[in-house]
Amino acid sequence: MAAAPILALQSIRLTLGATLLLDNAELSVLPGDKIALVGRNGSGKSTLLRIAAGEIEPDGGRRFLQPGTTLRYLPQEPDLGGYATTLDYAAAGLEAGNDPHRARYLLEHLGLTGAEDPARLSGGEARRAALARVLAPEPDILLLDEPTNHLDLPAIEWLEAELAALRSAMVIVSHDRRFLADLTRATVWLDRGTARRLDRGFAAFEDWRDTVLEEEETARHKLDRQIVREEHWLTYGVTARRKRNVRRLQGLADLRRERREQQRQVGTVKLAVTEADVSGRLVLEAEHITRSFGERVIVRDFSTRVLRGDRLGIVGANGAGKTTLIRLLTGALEPDSGRVRLGAGLDLATLDQRRASLDPATTLKQALTAGGSDTLSVGGQPRHVMGYMKDFLFTPEQAGTAIGKLSGGERGRLALARLLALPSNLLVLDEPTNDLDLETLDLLQEMLGDYPGTVIVVSHDRDFLDRVATSLVVAEGDGRWTEYAGGYSDMLAQRGHGVGTPAAPRPEKAARAASAAPAPARQKLSFKHKHALATLPKTIAGLDAEMAALNARLADPGLYARDPQAFAAASKRLAAAQAEKAAAEDEWLALELLREELEG
Repeated sequence: MAAAPILALQSIRLTLGATLLLDNAELSVLPGDKIALVGRNGSGKSTLLRIAAGEIEPDGGRRFLQPGTTLRYLPQEPDLGGYATTLDYAAAGLEAGNDPHRARYLLEHLGLTGAEDPARLSGGEARRAALARVLAPEPDILLLDEPTNHLDLPAIEWLEAELAALRSAMVIVSHDRRFLADLTRATVWLDRGTARRLDRGFAAFEDWRDTVLEEEETARHKLDRQIVREEHWLTYGVTARRKRNVRRLQGLADLRRERREQQRQVGTVKLAVTEADVSGRLVLEAEHITRSFGERVIVRDFSTRVLRGDRLGIVGANGAGKTTLIRLLTGALEPDSGRVRLGAGLDLATLDQRRASLDPATTLKQALTAGGSDTLSVGGQPRHVMGYMKDFLFTPEQAGTAIGKLSGGERGRLALARLLALPSNLLVLDEPTNDLDLETLDLLQEMLGDYPGTVIVVSHDRDFLDRVATSLVVAEGDGRWTEYAGGYSDMLAQRGHGVGTPAAPRPEKAARAASAAPAPARQKLSFKHKHALATLPKTIAGLDAEMAALNARLADPGLYARDPQAFAAASKRLAAAQAEKAAAEDEWLALELLREELEG
């Protein structure tokens, strides 16, 4: 006899404004189920999880939770208000009979001490604390909305192992293909308001989805042909009895209504990169480069050679120095020793992880056109902004929407739209997969595969690295970086293990050590530090411009003869500007390393 569901959503309907988001959606969770909940950005995945968690009431339908069942829900934006420390917050999720030490064990393995003030946490730290809270009681049901967000690769691999060891039923929303494929045994596809279930894990989902869409297109084509036949009969057929004509006309009207009411799959994102002139065959070469801050070595004696067309992936724990390594390789930062040689004709375009170039107050249209124009240049050709917006699944009504009101996935698509409009032959992408749905990820991977230039990418997405990277540079610790041929799976085969540390002890062992005094609270970035992080790059750029002007002036062979005092003043200022730039770069590097460690 089949087991009864411990959580069931039946005929769920929900309308947001004038949009029907969920239409008779169903979700059934059996004991021990491991379900991937998938669908495009905006399809209602997070909303359906919130309904399942009992946080919001649908317009119609029924929610059933078996009495006595424990359920925990991880939202994308947890609220930690009302708690003095992260340990207090995580331990509040425990129930009578739960292991009292498990909350601390989880916090420590997620990079927290338990002594942090929740009011001073970054967004990433708050989500890590929330993960500890929902995992601590080992509930009957876990509802997890993007659990890998803000986690580095070691933490993702640890979390995957931790979830695999739990007996809890799970419904997981994630853009991390490898995470879903490794953990899930069933898939629920939320598409155009309805939920379809496949009793196989995510690894089988994409082939099944494509088959369903092909069958829909075939059925739609048959319906179109039937409508054509009926219209032909009405126009040219032999007149029959009036009742038969009325019935036939009504049948045609029904067919047309069915055709109108059919919802086609929403259009796909159109990604095409704007190419610059071809770079030289050698893109960059690093020879025995080293960079330190104080006594800490960030990069130690590293060498690599990147040729045109290479796709270089960079992976490592948060705080390992991935951003510093990229700045060294692209010439934005000078090494303490060794040298970096850049190839000829490079046109660099960069996508930063924090999407810092997106002003929340700027509208979508302004962000794409850099002002109030109706056009932008893409590949040297003018494009109307509305047409370009549609390529990235934005509607004309969203043109005046402030960026701050866009979802994470929409901001990710906007950042890609801005990047791909720039002419380039070298792309530097810092976590480009953040908040993108699976279809957009597919298209991004295809675009990068067809891109004739060179790509340097930082990512924690193992599947993305397997599909894109031709080699990986991995942080080994103590400033050492090693390059491996191939993608993430190839690196695993060569290295013998992932980028994380050896497996952590289970809670039973952690409990015996839990009586130790808590570690001191971790340092936080002050407002002054955050302001310096934002302004130092402009200061450095200004000093570069000033030094270029001074060098040009001093290059005048007649300056000393005409005005010795001016020559001396320019020489003195040049030396001072060089010292100021070096100090500013060191300060920026120190703050960037601190930010990586604290905010992940």
